[in-house]
Amino acid sequence: MTERRNAIERLLAIMVRLRDPKHGCPWDVAQDFASIAPYTIEEAYEVADAIDRGDFDDLRDELGDLLLQVVFHAQMANEQGRFDFADVVTAICDKMERRHPHVFADAVIADVAAQSVAWEQHKRTERAQHSDDDSALAGIARGLPEWQRAGKLQKRAAVVGFDWPSVEPVLEKLHEEIAEVRVEFAKGLGHDALEDEIGDVLFVCVNLARHAKVDFGNALRRANAKFERRFRRMEVLAAGDGTALAQLDLAQLDGYWERAKAEEK
Repeated sequence: MTERRNAIERLLAIMVRLRDPKHGCPWDVAQDFASIAPYTIEEAYEVADAIDRGDFDDLRDELGDLLLQVVFHAQMANEQGRFDFADVVTAICDKMERRHPHVFADAVIADVAAQSVAWEQHKRTERAQHSDDDSALAGIARGLPEWQRAGKLQKRAAVVGFDWPSVEPVLEKLHEEIAEVRVEFAKGLGHDALEDEIGDVLFVCVNLARHAKVDFGNALRRANAKFERRFRRMEVLAAGDGTALAQLDLAQLDGYWERAKAEEK
């Protein structure tokens, strides 16, 4: 236990040294919360990528990178007299105990579904204590990826009953929104109208994933991985035929795409 505690202390000391104005790293010293935030988001995605690939050695390293982001933010806050790493740890410990009264107190939770309801109730109570915004949509971070924020907005609205009862009307809405995109293309009225209608399509796609109990981010990652895998195979197949994709017309490219797909069946 002492060894592991010392590991945390070592990391905290490293960050203090990196941020030292006289003897630290110029890059680390120059950073602030806003400049570090994109790296924090990137590291979270790299953690998810390591999990997707089942690479646990890489997962260990990526979790370390993510932890470094927490330490970095905490150190900057400490320098400003706001809070430090210990305060961050204490806050999350208090929150976990508060939101799990069935584990740390005498409350009774019947199952996973009941716990999800109780969790959201705890969060609503906490938001009400810290904000005058009493909307059901209050507290949804604007810094989230927009697809993720869309899902959270939809879940919150569903809590008060504003939701489709099943997947069928969601599919109907998706067809409706796609039809509206076609109309805008036919009108040729410009970028803003198309952006608005395509946004509606994407919003409904997130809703469709939610009703199907599919994580939209995971689904998109799988689609990206599939496309990359097949496209790279197209390149290999074309090279084997003594050509390059850039030299082919669309029909020929489609032929290589179908060959790459067929190999996966």
